[in-house]
Amino acid sequence: MTEHPANGLDDVVHQRVRLGIMAITHQARQVEFGFLRETLQLTAGNLGQHLTVLEKAELIRIEKGYEGKRPRTWVTLTAAGQTALRAEISHLKQLIHQVEQADTAPADH
Repeated sequence: MTEHPANGLDDVVHQRVRLGIMAITHQARQVEFGFLRETLQLTAGNLGQHLTVLEKAELIRIEKGYEGKRPRTWVTLTAAGQTALRAEISHLKQLIHQVEQADTAPADH
């Protein structure tokens, strides 16, 4: 028996906010903290906690700096983050495929 795709989901990546952070950062290549906060509709503290989890897992890199006189925090996916995001998407696609196959299969009665 093959392993079910749900078993391959990564709890660090799969959490809704963290998956959103990684997907947005992947698209943008580098994203500013405030943009993530607004886009994902989070408080600064909540976003900060999720970024800390991802940073500790070495899936993102956080850089602090200034844009003019305003302090900024920038988020970038690491190579490991890119790999983890691709793996998560792959497992989700497999899971969706299984659900769709079950929906179209004749019912056993």
